Amino acid sequence: MGVRLMVVDDHRLLAEALASALKLRGHRVLAAAAPAVGAADLVIARAPEVCLLGTAAPAEPGAFDPVVKIKRERPQVAVLVLGPVPSPRGIAAAFAAGASGYVRHDERIEGVERAIMKARAGEAAVAPQLLQGAFGELLNPAAQPDDEAQRLLEMLTPREVEVLVRVADGEDTRLIAAGMGIAPSTARTHVQRVLMKLGVGSRLEAAALAARTGLLDRAGPLNSGPE
Repeated sequence: MGVRLMVVDDHRLLAEALASALKLRGHRVLAAAAPAVGAADLVIARAPEVCLLGTAAPAEPGAFDPVVKIKRERPQVAVLVLGPVPSPRGIAAAFAAGASGYVRHDERIEGVERAIMKARAGEAAVAPQLLQGAFGELLNPAAQPDDEAQRLLEMLTPREVEVLVRVADGEDTRLIAAGMGIAPSTARTHVQRVLMKLGVGSRLEAAALAARTGLLDRAGPLNSGPE
C-alpha cells in the first residue's frame, strides 16, 4: 500500500525528481519547493503520513527548527530529513528535533523507500553506515582543527601584532612609524616580517587573512610599547 508523502526542498528539481521516482513506486506524493522558513507550514497544512524535508546545512544552528514546528503541530507526521552527509552532531540534532530519520541526498531510491516505510511504522530510519560513522566519531573524536587566529597570534611578537592591526586599518609605512614612534625603516622591516610569518605576499593579503581568521578581534586595542 502506498504512503501519502510530501517532499519539501528548496531545490525544485531535486524535490520533483524524488517525487516522480516515488510515484512510480506506488506512493501518493506531493512535491513542493520551499525555503526552510515556509516548509513547516506547507507540511502542517497538508498533513502527510511521511515528509521528506530537505536541508542543505544540517550543522547550522536552527537547521531543524521546521522539524520541531511540524512535530508540535502535527505529531502524527513522520519527518525524514533529506540532506548531505551529516556530522554526528547533525544526526543527533535531527533526532532531538523529533525527526524519524535521516536520508542522504545521494541515497538510492530503494534506500529512500525503506526509510519511508520504517518512518511510517514508527521506527528510526537511518542508514547503518551513518550510525556507524557517527558512533565511531563520537567514541574516537578527531582532533579539533587548530584555532587559526590563536596560532597566528603565537607566531607574531606583540610589536608585529600591532603592525598587522595598523596595516589592516590601512596605515602606510609613514603612519605606522609615526603611530608607533619608530623609524620608517624599522616599520618597513616589521611589515616585511609580518608578511613573511603569515606567508602572504602583500599588505592587502595580510589584512584579509587577519580579518578572516578573527585575529583582529583577538589582538585588542593598539598599545605601543618599547621595541
